[in-house]
Amino acid sequence: MDVAIAVNGLDHYFGTGEARKQAIFDVNLRVERGKLTILMGPSGSGKTTVLTLMGCLREVQEGSVNLLGTELNGATEAQLIGLRRRLGFIFQAHNLHESLTATQNVLMGLQVHGRGDDRKQIAAAHHMLALLGLEDRLNYLPGSLSGGQKQRVAIARALVSNPDIVFADEPTAALDKDSGRTVVEMLKALGQERGTTTVMVTHDNRILELADRIVTLEEGRLVKDEFPRGQSLKLVRATET
Repeated sequence: MDVAIAVNGLDHYFGTGEARKQAIFDVNLRVERGKLTILMGPSGSGKTTVLTLMGCLREVQEGSVNLLGTELNGATEAQLIGLRRRLGFIFQAHNLHESLTATQNVLMGLQVHGRGDDRKQIAAAHHMLALLGLEDRLNYLPGSLSGGQKQRVAIARALVSNPDIVFADEPTAALDKDSGRTVVEMLKALGQERGTTTVMVTHDNRILELADRIVTLEEGRLVKDEFPRGQSLKLVRATET
């Protein structure tokens, strides 16, 4: 198995002193390159915490997270910056710049990699927006877009640089059924065609059939690891503490 992310013995805590509380307990996980892995579980189960630890957005405190061949526990800032340039992030809060057009917001996903040919970058931004049904909104400011359209701009920004891994936290929450499915189908196609790995947190049962793998967390523990569509099924039971 070609592994994009390897997690071993991962623990995580919030707070300090007497207020310190463990949120993640001994999570072990291998994420295969080019596959769509969905993280599920009730609110507060640790899904987003695990996602942000794998995505270099939180410091790894205890255990190991190996991302694209680099160990994150003890990684230097230069290493983390280099890795983040190979990642795409989609969050429920779209985080668009209100003073920039849809095209300009998407271009930001390319400009973190340095200046290139402006015409090619603009063409790439327009192509990605068109794939998401926004070809008639290229020059609109976020204030003139609906919530679902803003989310699609944010998704285009994350995907335009062809990242090695996409981390997505509730990416379809603001989208209708058809738009949400289109986005997830696009992520799945990127995995099949380019080897892009996607790790997604979702409560959206409408898209689960598209997953290559569904991992369930409860109270900070990985409790179920499923491979749909007739693949092998493995159950992981929480360790008693």
